[in-house]
Amino acid sequence: MRELKILHTADLHLDSPFEGLPAGKAAMRRGEQRELLGRLASLVQREGVQLVLLAGDLLDSDKPYFETGEELALCLGGMGVPVFIAPGNHDFYSPKSPWARLKLPENVHVFSENAITGVTLESLGAVVYGAAFTARRSGPLLRGFHAEKREGYWNLICLHGEVGARDSVYDPIGEDELAACGADYVALGHIHRASGLLRAGDTRYSWPGCPEGRGFDETGEKTVNLVTLSGGDCRLETRSVALRRYESLRVDVTGTDPLLAVHTLLPDETVRDVYRITLTGECDESPDLARMQTALGELFFELRLRDETHLRASWWDLAGDDSLRGLFLKKLRARWENARDEQERRTAEQAARWGLAALDRREEVARHDDP
Repeated sequence: MRELKILHTADLHLDSPFEGLPAGKAAMRRGEQRELLGRLASLVQREGVQLVLLAGDLLDSDKPYFETGEELALCLGGMGVPVFIAPGNHDFYSPKSPWARLKLPENVHVFSENAITGVTLESLGAVVYGAAFTARRSGPLLRGFHAEKREGYWNLICLHGEVGARDSVYDPIGEDELAACGADYVALGHIHRASGLLRAGDTRYSWPGCPEGRGFDETGEKTVNLVTLSGGDCRLETRSVALRRYESLRVDVTGTDPLLAVHTLLPDETVRDVYRITLTGECDESPDLARMQTALGELFFELRLRDETHLRASWWDLAGDDSLRGLFLKKLRARWENARDEQERRTAEQAARWGLAALDRREEVARHDDP
């Protein structure tokens, strides 16, 4: 069989609301998501890709912006190779769905049935099988399916679903079903963290994760898969097409200035990224998050600061002093020690910080910003 090079991606979630960002930056990110489509088309041309498999949730909902539909059709057509789409739970196929309404170019095939069907590509020596979610949930689609081997043809499957989750309502897939399906490669979507190349019997499979993070549950580098089938071999490489990254950084500020501690741990290039920095450790007073936001804000596309520091333990030793400060701390220490959970402990601790700040006639800044 001839060599075949495939671009496999999923879970673009175009037109996501980006609720954790200010309205202006959220709109900017939705525009940048559309630009992601153009970067995928360029990758196809640059890498000599012959086939594109898009395994669902390209759209975040059934009501994409008009501009998104236009850009999607333009870029998919610009790939110039066969493109197969297996709609997922966010962009499931129905007569009223975008997949039924959009005027897509001739090189694009959208699976529309909640059962596996196949398309033969004579020019590539491949048969591409796939199915669609036709509602927000789907039963098992691969169960009982087997693709017969044809001399000189690759068998490929494109699906949105969960492997190893028998009770899932999102097309549960067992490894035994993957091993028995007769495919050379199964392109999956739904899981937002990349799996790398996996194997069940003679079947290779993977899910690429989302190509660009949309929140702090999708941190770090995000990529798409380039899969090459040749002889009996299957190779998987990854390529980054992301414009921005979400990153989460925890900084221990014990015994040091919080701003200095953050600068010490920050990597060099952060200006395009969205960061959540969580301050931890012990200190005498809450870090001044307003000051830090002003000093650090320009280093990021967007910055979220969280204060998870604790009052220095030695402060509670003053609870026995025969003074207003001591009496104040004695009452709060009793609440702190008898707290039923961590939230009550933090409430008592924060009250101590505010009270000590008032007694010292200084301003206590205590903002806990959690997007």
